[in-house]
Amino acid sequence: MDEKKTFFKRYELPQLPYKVDALEPYISKDIIDVHYNGHHKAYVNTTNTLLDRMEKITKKEVTQGNYDLQGVIRNLVFNINGHKLHSLYWKNMTPAKNDKENNPGGKLADLIISQYGTIGRFKELFIEAANSLPGGGWTTLNYDIENKNLHIMTYENHFMNQIAELPILLILDEFEHAYYLQYKNKRADYINMWWLLINWDDAENRLSNAENKL
Repeated sequence: MDEKKTFFKRYELPQLPYKVDALEPYISKDIIDVHYNGHHKAYVNTTNTLLDRMEKITKKEVTQGNYDLQGVIRNLVFNINGHKLHSLYWKNMTPAKNDKENNPGGKLADLIISQYGTIGRFKELFIEAANSLPGGGWTTLNYDIENKNLHIMTYENHFMNQIAELPILLILDEFEHAYYLQYKNKRADYINMWWLLINWDDAENRLSNAENKL
């Protein structure tokens, strides 16, 4: 029997949902440009290069012993997660409406209040988790469809240290490339300014989509 042809579909860099200067003054045009056109694009390109490698391995165009399958898999995980997490991050922000307050509404707000008591207390805990993350990575708010719990989580690098099947509602990029050109080593200042850019409508839609999967 002839073997079926194998082909791994490649990834594409998604378009930003706003112009590169849309998040100023809180995140500068230069940061968005380097972050999106440099780092995110690199994750996509590297992923596709690795998929080329996997395709050759699958087709036995590379003989066993001449490749490190675990190394290829680990690099795929890192770069695919880098692509997917950044794609969430861009959509999870929107130009700021004001410089004083930006809080959720709708069902997400109700869930936050029922679990954390107040929006203010949730914000304090989310920011505390973000500020305590060692090195580069992500801080997220995830939703457990099973019991409707919200979980604040942190990921080091792009390797996801999370409970399985918990969709991300809210995501903060804490790699230095997300803030260093503007905030230098003051990551806490970037985190506080990021809060003003949260697209709570996007987070609400993610919650609704998660619940519709039940």
